[in-house]
Amino acid sequence: MSQPAPAGQQGAESKEVDIVNGLVAKARSAMAVFANADQARVDEAVTALAWAIYKPERARELAELAVADTGLGNVADKITKNQRKNFGALRDLLRAKTVGVIEEDKAKGIVKYAKPVGVVGAVVPSTNPAATPANKAMMAIKGRNAVIIAPSPAGASTTGKIVDYMRAELEKTGLPADLVQVLPAPVNKALTQALMEACDLVVVTGSQNNVRRAYSSGTPAIGVGAGNVPVIIDSTADLDDAAKKICASKIFDNSTSCSSENSVTILDDVYDDAIAALKRAGGYLATEEEKRKIQETLWVNGHLNRRVIAKDADVFAREAGLPDEAAGCKFFMVEDEGAGPEHPFSGEKLSLVLTVYRASGFDAALTQVRNVLDYQGMGHSVGIHTKNSDHYRRLAEELDVVRVLVNQAHTFGNGGSFDNGLNFTLSMGCGTWAGNSISENLNVRHFINVTHLVTTIPEDKPSEEALFGAYWARYGK
Repeated sequence: MSQPAPAGQQGAESKEVDIVNGLVAKARSAMAVFANADQARVDEAVTALAWAIYKPERARELAELAVADTGLGNVADKITKNQRKNFGALRDLLRAKTVGVIEEDKAKGIVKYAKPVGVVGAVVPSTNPAATPANKAMMAIKGRNAVIIAPSPAGASTTGKIVDYMRAELEKTGLPADLVQVLPAPVNKALTQALMEACDLVVVTGSQNNVRRAYSSGTPAIGVGAGNVPVIIDSTADLDDAAKKICASKIFDNSTSCSSENSVTILDDVYDDAIAALKRAGGYLATEEEKRKIQETLWVNGHLNRRVIAKDADVFAREAGLPDEAAGCKFFMVEDEGAGPEHPFSGEKLSLVLTVYRASGFDAALTQVRNVLDYQGMGHSVGIHTKNSDHYRRLAEELDVVRVLVNQAHTFGNGGSFDNGLNFTLSMGCGTWAGNSISENLNVRHFINVTHLVTTIPEDKPSEEALFGAYWARYGK
């Protein structure tokens, strides 16, 4: 039998539950006002939230605040992320129907009606303390829900600022600001847990600990998996194009994205030429001694070192004692073999370090990528640079990942792009392979309930022979 919590702890828990219950009550009141909004009014609200972060001076202010708050990433790329991701999400959302009848299948006699899921609890990470809250709020409001955001403590002031801007834009349109709220400071695990238990749907982006807590909260939950993206360069690839894309993706926001390439496996017959192309693109190939220094700097007591993760290349190079030539490059390459705990470079590094593997052929490359994913990143995604369609089809057929990106800069394509068909999002579902409930990019479909109106149709009942005939002919009755 469990023992009761100490009195002080009980009081804290009661206080946090009371705080959350107050926020939820305000959210439900705001939803009641919003309940009868037509699609045009809903789309106006979503556009207001997008403008709250897209407006250039705000995108910059929030980017600067995020870097100052968390020490992660860089301002220029966070501006791009704040604007591009949410501009793309707005495009997707304005094309979707979420009010009234959203689908009708006359042949089956089914009409589908969209309904809100309720109050959404959105847990967001320190890596994207402005872009992710805006992105999730837009999706939630598109479904006529309200949202309460649980920020990462490190990014709480940035998240609070974007919530203030979103609330102000809603009020400008005559809608209740309480459609979007944020947990008050100081944010802690107990407050976030209370939100998870009180809301109607939990959507978690960030630590896998938070994902597991969401799934055990008793509330329907959507969590996303950890990244550790491996990519392949095969013999048919345009090497300079591949290198430029890998560089642009790897260095974006100093590798804070879960979609950033963490390793590249290069086929043996183009290995030297591919390394040369990666160097031309801005990569620095570490010697064995420099690799040792990078490893000792990147991991301290088995944990990633916050002094170098998501930091500029010159900062990393200085901390690791790398030469001036390395400090002037854009990212660092370390050659390695194998995958697993005994090969730390095979895991997610959240830094400008790219692990490089050499493979004798495509089969060996596929095996190497599978081994990396088995260690970390299962379900998330893989990339390939190739002109061989058989190669990318094999990746899709044989690897347990949700996304296979072909000839793309992974960070710019994985969460939606204007030149691929994935939904714009900052939250990538990774399927049951990663313990997730969704195997696609988080999108508005996850923020609506659907009522099915069912009427009768002419009977659609096949004969026994039609269903069992082939089986009987082969195996008998």
